[in-house]
Amino acid sequence: MKNTLGICNLSVIPVKKEASHQSEMVSQLLFGDTYQVLEQDGNWFKVKVIDDGYEGYVNENQIAYTDDLQNNSKSGLGFLTRAAYTLILKGNSKEPIYISAGCSLPFYEEGRCEFGNDFYQIPSNNVFIPNQEDFEADIQETAKIFLNSPYLWGGKTPSGIDCSGFSQIVFKMLGIAILRDASQQAEQGKSVDFLTEARAGDLAFFDNNEGKITHVGIMLNNSQIIHSSGKVKIDRIDNQGIFSLEQGKYTHKLRIIKRFTL
Repeated sequence: MKNTLGICNLSVIPVKKEASHQSEMVSQLLFGDTYQVLEQDGNWFKVKVIDDGYEGYVNENQIAYTDDLQNNSKSGLGFLTRAAYTLILKGNSKEPIYISAGCSLPFYEEGRCEFGNDFYQIPSNNVFIPNQEDFEADIQETAKIFLNSPYLWGGKTPSGIDCSGFSQIVFKMLGIAILRDASQQAEQGKSVDFLTEARAGDLAFFDNNEGKITHVGIMLNNSQIIHSSGKVKIDRIDNQGIFSLEQGKYTHKLRIIKRFTL
């Protein structure tokens, strides 16, 4: 393959575990995400996401090649969308595309980004550059953009999002890059020894009876957590784990808390 760098030019593209429409969706590419094309398998391409190294299969109809964004000084990779959904207009025909919170805007400049053979008009009031210095001030407001989003395995948008996709996209919007899966995220950051020391933006991880990390949520303070389970919601947390206010019982067993800021 001559050009092995691709970019997501649709609102969202499913990333499959295997090279099949019937295979489970393990993640999603959002508008502006870049990826390396590794190999072809029939009508599918195995890809590796540039930001987090995640691998999976994308259908050939949704592959779009691009120049090497990493070596282009005008790439503007720091620009993201802020609102739950933003209407952008493609090309001279102004075809509408709705893109979700936290989408990257390569080559963004003055309300427009351009890559491949297309350009996109984007309302500048929904565009921002994330700043880690604002993490603690903005974490709650950013996380609550996704409140009541339905749980979707592999999802990363307000229309459907899983627990680790939620933590990853919220952190991206606050200038911190973390890995895709909860078990991977649990290996990152610095441990918080006691729940009483937890603060807004810490990630709490939960395990199953075999000790495997299966869930993650974002601490709002040392007694509340926002997480995707059924939907994105706020629940109570103590040393035992998450107590579901809707179900009236404990639903997740606390394993460890990690901090990703100083």
